Amino acid sequence: MSCSEQIKQYVLEEFLPGVGPEELEADYDLRANGVIDSLGLLRVVTWLEATFEIPMEEVEIVEQDFTSITSISRFVETHSASSSSDVAYLGKPA
Repeated sequence: MSCSEQIKQYVLEEFLPGVGPEELEADYDLRANGVIDSLGLLRVVTWLEATFEIPMEEVEIVEQDFTSITSISRFVETHSASSSSDVAYLGKPA
């Protein structure tokens, strides 16, 4: 499963239950459309840190990095321990 697919699955399960993967576009603005609020952003950051081994204490958290599946994926690919597009998934298997 790709990084963006993992992120999309997480967002759907945690913030959009009942919405199918085909209904959520990669560039849909999750923040502007109220899907992820400030508390939701903290949940996403915590999940990213645990799942992709991102040392968040060493990373600048900028709201623009968390507006869509695409921007979150780019953030992960830039800051993950492996810094590759094939980031290891450490969470629950699909």
